Amino acid sequence: MAVRGRHRRYQPNRINRASLTVTAGGAGMALPLTVAGTAGAADVDTWNKVAACESTNNWSINTGNGYFGGLQFKQSTWEAYGGTAYAGRADLATKEQQIAVAEKVLDAQGPGAWPVCSAKAGLTRGGATPDVTPASATKPKPAKRAVKDVKPEVTPQSTAGTAEMYTVVRGDTLSGIADDRRVRGGWQGLYETNRRVIGADPDLITPGQRLSLHGQGATKGRTDDRAGERAKERAEDRAKERAEDRAEARAREKAAEKKAAERKAAERQAAQKKAAERKAPAPRARQASPGAVAPVAASPSTPYRAAGGSWSKGYHTGVDFPVATGTSVKAVAAGRVVSAGWGGSYGYQVVIRHSDGKYSQYGHLSALSVKAGQQVGAGQRIARSGSTGNSTGPHLHFEVRTGPGFGSDIDPLAYLRARGVRI
Repeated sequence: MAVRGRHRRYQPNRINRASLTVTAGGAGMALPLTVAGTAGAADVDTWNKVAACESTNNWSINTGNGYFGGLQFKQSTWEAYGGTAYAGRADLATKEQQIAVAEKVLDAQGPGAWPVCSAKAGLTRGGATPDVTPASATKPKPAKRAVKDVKPEVTPQSTAGTAEMYTVVRGDTLSGIADDRRVRGGWQGLYETNRRVIGADPDLITPGQRLSLHGQGATKGRTDDRAGERAKERAEDRAKERAEDRAEARAREKAAEKKAAERKAAERQAAQKKAAERKAPAPRARQASPGAVAPVAASPSTPYRAAGGSWSKGYHTGVDFPVATGTSVKAVAAGRVVSAGWGGSYGYQVVIRHSDGKYSQYGHLSALSVKAGQQVGAGQRIARSGSTGNSTGPHLHFEVRTGPGFGSDIDPLAYLRARGVRI
């Protein structure tokens, strides 16, 4: 018997609303943010499993569904349990800070705050205290930058002149450093001391490298000999690189010539085919494409509006077809693809707008064959089925909506049957 796949509700988790009420007398109270010693503690590995279920371990996720961060906090929960001391939203906080707030939610509400993922991850009250140290709650979290600063793994540059070590910055050269810092033995001594850090080419140093300023006092003859050997090695390397560049250039030219010849041959064949088609008799009228088809060749399992706590609306918003991973999924009618990609709890999904203004949605896919903006016909393959997102087994979740987003569902089987599909 085929596995009957089910998917979780669209909203990643549900926090008990009663526990979010803050009394007027405590509206200005600062909540403690340490995690040690809480009755509802869980170790970091368990929280990682919860995050893998809730958000595929993306601790900075924000899909616009009202839940944020790796553990999918609702904004009111984040604020009620002191999260704003770290960041305005959970997705703007670090993993450690999110776990710190989650520990307080677990202590107050228990694993039921993550009703599905807590069971999958083995989250219970009374586990080991997580080994995390979130940033101080007394300092405001700085705004996120689009590009992170590169921080050298060394002492600050302001102390490099008096320290035993020097941190390379952009524009530095060994000779410049040796002259400015009066390194014994000059740049040659500086290079010999830091050969393992710099590598084979003394002309190539990179920002962030940490160099010892204790240059070796080698004799001039020994230094000159080594410098000559290095110059010879560099000359040989450059000659080899030039030879390789010439060989690559010749290979690219040959490849371009071959591609041009193939293109000309293809153009000749296309012209010949077109000429033959003009001479051939007019073909008979083509059979009209079907107005609507079933998305997969299978019978439905979990029906539309099946009731249960696994779905955020309290019922199943679509219909499931139990099919093996890799099964071809077809567009039920002609239309334009409005979405093709990751859909949170639905995993990989495709949403198509049809000429009648309705939208069809296909969820938990393993591979996509179309992209947003593409026109598709009825019966055209648009993806392959799978078990991505919140799914308990391989199947296709199929919905019909009056709008492109979640919450505007109608009976999908009635929609297909009204268009002549026997299912």
